[in-house]
Amino acid sequence: MKLSVCLFGDSVARGVILDSVLKKYTLLRNSFANRIAETFPVVIHNYSKFGCTVTKGLETLRRHSGELSKYDYTALEFGGNDCNYNWAEVSAAPDRNHLPGTPVDLFERQYAELIGEVKAGGSHPVLLSLPPIDARRYFAWLSRGLNPRAILKWLGDVQHIYRWHERYNLAVCRVARECRVPLIDISSAFLETHDCQRLLCEDGIHPNEAGHRLISGVIGKTLKGRGAATA
Repeated sequence: MKLSVCLFGDSVARGVILDSVLKKYTLLRNSFANRIAETFPVVIHNYSKFGCTVTKGLETLRRHSGELSKYDYTALEFGGNDCNYNWAEVSAAPDRNHLPGTPVDLFERQYAELIGEVKAGGSHPVLLSLPPIDARRYFAWLSRGLNPRAILKWLGDVQHIYRWHERYNLAVCRVARECRVPLIDISSAFLETHDCQRLLCEDGIHPNEAGHRLISGVIGKTLKGRGAATA
């Protein structure tokens, strides 16, 4: 019998990658969600959207709340856009205070609320931790057409981008623990890989095809551990 899963998240969950030749974002056919659906007896309905934050994810999930009971599990993957900044504003005014897409305290509260909505809808929530980013590569990407020196002045150092992103990843882990829901650890699988930068696109934030293959492998181990046979 096939498991039914719905997936809410951002561009990572959607399967968006950066085409290094065309320099534009496109959908990867062999995304981790598609790989899982092709390998295991799992039907996945993917509601993820490019640029989605936990706030937008909560709005999307509420529109589909009546459907949640049809799914055995609801997988959630948020944080990458929540921790991001409006870099054009930072570039124009590096001496000002700037807020991320979702301040971390609000991020945790809304993620917990999202989990509660899933449970109330009759599905079982599962969280995905975040794949790490390559700060130097991402800095080069985000500062295109802007003032890199001004952005760096505000940041303090390039690696602040990595640390800030990791703060949200830790928040995801904390929410999973406090809400007592399963967490699939994507982060460790990347960090355990020698030269994990090769698993990321040129922008330093989106997993490439090799990265999606790794993610599907981690999720696949979880499915096997729960007794799901291959298709």
